[in-house]
Amino acid sequence: MGVTLMFAVVLSEFGPPANLALAEVPDPVPGPGQVLVDVHLANITFVETQVRAGQAPNPAMLPPLPAILGNGVGGIVTAVGEGGDPALAGRRVITTTGGRGGYAELAVVDATGLIDVPPELSLADAVALLADGRTAVGLIRAAALRPGETVLIEAAAGGVGSLLVQLARDAGARVVATAGGPRKTGIAKDLGADVAVDYTVTGWADQVRSEVGDVDVVFDGVGGEIGGAAAGLLREGGRLSSYGMASGSFTALPDGKNITPIRGTPPTPPQMRELTQAALTAAATGRLKPLIGQTYPLDRAADAHAAIASRATVGKTLLLVRSPGGAQ
Repeated sequence: MGVTLMFAVVLSEFGPPANLALAEVPDPVPGPGQVLVDVHLANITFVETQVRAGQAPNPAMLPPLPAILGNGVGGIVTAVGEGGDPALAGRRVITTTGGRGGYAELAVVDATGLIDVPPELSLADAVALLADGRTAVGLIRAAALRPGETVLIEAAAGGVGSLLVQLARDAGARVVATAGGPRKTGIAKDLGADVAVDYTVTGWADQVRSEVGDVDVVFDGVGGEIGGAAAGLLREGGRLSSYGMASGSFTALPDGKNITPIRGTPPTPPQMRELTQAALTAAATGRLKPLIGQTYPLDRAADAHAAIASRATVGKTLLLVRSPGGAQ
């Protein structure tokens, strides 16, 4: 019996987005404890663009080449490895891949990592919540928001930021959204932010201070100068949740002020599952809506990476692996 082939996006050399190329590769085969997923959609994260460039936050994240990137997929289980439960076949699921293998028509994953998609939820929304949903829910819980607190959220039109706006609003906080450009600040307002400020405009932090005064909590996914300016808006005893470094560097705590950093331990696999399921439940009941800003077919993964790297995207970017058509 001959080897069957699938299409996948292969990275043969670290570098620019153009290094991501569509190729035919052998179908993966599930082993014991694994299943085969027919991938309909694949998640793309900012960290994956850093990995593709060879500039991962942690060098240990760089895979041996050639590699198929992609750590989150959604689709249908089509085969079960030896000794597995045949009832798993046919389930509509989302799952992580363990770090790579997502930008492909088929993916082999651990059966224990499968998460069923609620019937009320589209597969696209579920995939959009796989990584960003658990991140946002975990950040909100760790911050222990209280009703009436003023919360500043950076990159508020991004995948995580757009969810934080909604979750903070639902927790009873006054939400100050910051983002780059009028389109993104408008999106943040539509999501429920009370105040939205363009942090590409000189003096944006002064504008925030004049409108709302000091803030109680900052959710910092940008770092660098923007993160530093946001941290400077915190009141004495305020809380800083730094969870990203899109600028290339993490935010340092401001000197001369009593600021409490919110530092959590990395979640265990069961905790990650529970956080993801909490996000899915919130979405299925209408309390949370992921912002899917753009989608690309599998053969345009390079274009998707280029758009993310150039900050041209809003919300979540997904690869439509099994869907026809171009970017939307």
